[in-house]
Amino acid sequence: MTAMRNALSAEEYEEQARNGKPEEGRWSMLEQLVAGLTDAVRELQYITVVANSDGKGRKPKKPEPMRRPGVGSAAPKKRETLTDAHADFLFNMINPGGAA
Repeated sequence: MTAMRNALSAEEYEEQARNGKPEEGRWSMLEQLVAGLTDAVRELQYITVVANSDGKGRKPKKPEPMRRPGVGSAAPKKRETLTDAHADFLFNMINPGGAA
């Protein structure tokens, strides 16, 4: 890996740093643990800032977790809307026998 990185030109290295996709690579256990610690420190920093703010001004955004290999985007998937048929099915599952 180091030989491949050293073979890159400065422009290619900068491009890789700017547009790299860590979720497509492989990480060792150490890298996974460091990412977990980084997420924990960011979360604690966010909590400290929110807890010690006076409530005036803008609230900081909650930190995004560090991207990891094999893990997709943190964006939530759009859910299907609940139809009457779905609602009836769920009602019958929760209330067997159809008690109203």
